[in-house]
Amino acid sequence: MQSRFRSDRRLTVRMTVTMFLLGLLYVAFVAALIVLLKSWLLVVVLVGAMFVAQFWFSDRIAMFAMHGRVVEREEYPELHAVVDRLCAIADMPKPMVAVSAMDMPNAFATGRNPDHAVVCVTTGLLRRLEPAELEGVLAHELSHVAHKDVAVITIASFLGVIAGLIVRFAFYSQVFGGGRRDQNTAAVFAAVMGVSVTVYAISFLLIRALSRYRELAADRAAALLTGRPSALASALTKVSGDIARIPSEDLRTAQAFNAFYFTPALGSDPGIARLFSTHPSLEQRLDQLSRITAELGEAATPGKAG
Repeated sequence: MQSRFRSDRRLTVRMTVTMFLLGLLYVAFVAALIVLLKSWLLVVVLVGAMFVAQFWFSDRIAMFAMHGRVVEREEYPELHAVVDRLCAIADMPKPMVAVSAMDMPNAFATGRNPDHAVVCVTTGLLRRLEPAELEGVLAHELSHVAHKDVAVITIASFLGVIAGLIVRFAFYSQVFGGGRRDQNTAAVFAAVMGVSVTVYAISFLLIRALSRYRELAADRAAALLTGRPSALASALTKVSGDIARIPSEDLRTAQAFNAFYFTPALGSDPGIARLFSTHPSLEQRLDQLSRITAELGEAATPGKAG
């Protein structure tokens, strides 16, 4: 079913190109592992099992890691009411609604498709935002579900996860078992690590490029759906400022899921981390919302030429 969220052809093209390139990378990666490890059955079974597990259980993994739980209407009636209203306006299935008992103000959406999606907010976000600001954040997350980019980013991140795990495995195997290996085995492990590092780096860059654009697309879709880009801008400013004041040690667990968040879990001094952020800068997001505010104002002004 097509929702009323404004479609974004450029987002669709970017998702398609990213998935195509990652697909080629995935095939090359598996082929390289089969050649190096000389066991195609082991490689295919392990990689296939991990892919299925991440795709089908990504929502549960994210919810578990972020201490989120699905909540009923009786527990959070106002939160459910906002989601109900936005889903009715957008003409889309209502996702499950969850709350995470974390002080860090944030929200995320996850799930393999609109019929199996979860929108989760933290108690820190609920406590800090005004109703109009919360509506903007939830519209942003729902647009991720409607555009299906949540599923794409979940699948896209899979290859990087596998490559990263293999790098760690190879590293610790060399560190703790290097003395017991012959030169041929060491060479194979070195080659596997080299291939995995290369795959991780390429997938990292592709995912960052897609993730930054999809956040701008979600901001744009949410602003147009609610008709209140200023409320979303206010939420962005408030949440980004408050996250910067959260102690760094409290952000470390959250940072693994930055690609899914409304705003990244960066500390007060992100430094070089900002260059590799999954999100565009706050300034870019606010500039876009400012332009949308001007466009909506012009559209509502009588006597303007079409």
